[in-house]
Amino acid sequence: MFRLRSPIKKPITTATAVSTFPLTGTAVAGYMDPVIWAGLPDYLLDHILSFLPFHNLVALRSISRHLRSLLLCPTFLSDRSFSLPSFLLLSHPQSFRSFPLFDPSLHSWRTLPLPFSLPLTCASSLLSSSRGLLCFSLPSSSSSSLAVCNPLTNSSRLVKFPFYPFSFELLAIVASPDGHHFRIFTLCSSSSSSGVYSSVFVYDSRDRSWRKSDGFDQVLPRGFHQDGVFYKGSLYFAGIEPFTLVSVDLDGGKWTSVAGIGEFLAGDELTFVRLVSDTEGKKLYMVGGIGSNGISRSIKIWEKREEMDEWVELETLPEMICRKFTSVCYHNYEHVYCLWHKGTICICCYSWPEILFFHVGKRTWHWVPKCPSLPEKWSCGFRWFSFVPTLSASV
Repeated sequence: MFRLRSPIKKPITTATAVSTFPLTGTAVAGYMDPVIWAGLPDYLLDHILSFLPFHNLVALRSISRHLRSLLLCPTFLSDRSFSLPSFLLLSHPQSFRSFPLFDPSLHSWRTLPLPFSLPLTCASSLLSSSRGLLCFSLPSSSSSSLAVCNPLTNSSRLVKFPFYPFSFELLAIVASPDGHHFRIFTLCSSSSSSGVYSSVFVYDSRDRSWRKSDGFDQVLPRGFHQDGVFYKGSLYFAGIEPFTLVSVDLDGGKWTSVAGIGEFLAGDELTFVRLVSDTEGKKLYMVGGIGSNGISRSIKIWEKREEMDEWVELETLPEMICRKFTSVCYHNYEHVYCLWHKGTICICCYSWPEILFFHVGKRTWHWVPKCPSLPEKWSCGFRWFSFVPTLSASV
């Protein structure tokens, strides 16, 4: 059961229990004989189900395999628009069984408990999210694998590493638009003294296998820790000084170096660069600090315009908000990361529990307040994710 608990209010349940059908063939007021249900053609059953609210549809998944397959049918899902809330999920090393969720539309907090079937411990950590799927690392002492789960459908899968020990970096999960499959991208570091990466590994849930690609040594610098973003079928990374873009094709594993991104600034100095892409992977944005001597005096957002093959300035962070954010990260820009969530660009810091987000359509800036249930002793290791509950996301 997928439950969202408020730290103060009564628990809110999106998968409420529904009464079971009678076990006998006698009719009871308010129920339909299960023999009649079983004999209904799919098109008629589909029409009946279309009148039910979303939380009842979620609960009906456990009634029978036939109902589950019908509810998860792409045709059934595509014909209906479910008004599910979306959340910003806050992860921290000291919390591995439940996560605070912030609903930007209601400006309120909830809690997401995870299924106890997941073999998570205090050594586990949330690595990536995509279209309602969450990907966790599992402690190497108990299992050489990852765990992928959909909390809404209470389903999960263990993904075994191609070999063990498997030293991975920059892991990202990318779910397909229809939610029927996903891929996991990661880099595996070599054992050479140079410490550069030597192999790309991509896991495909359709055939449940890993694919290895080589030949990209020296593309990313040693110690690079910024996640890639999905854009037009590839993962894009922004390298540190000199600031360049590189991409890797998820299908072929081929690396491509993109033209530099600093020449359009007309003499201004970039202090840091982060990439963000929208949910569909059709738009690419860049968040960068502008300043001198490695200190940001302003923060700007650019959008990649493919038709002009250039970056166009979209927004500048207001001065007072910029001062607060730079004081939060203490000019340690390695702690800064960005993500996309429902039309907003979120700018975060590992050492700060608040989040700054820019609404692209409205051109407005807001702070997400600190979670009221967050313990004071949590001072570092904050990691935000976009979590959009999706019924069709399959593991």
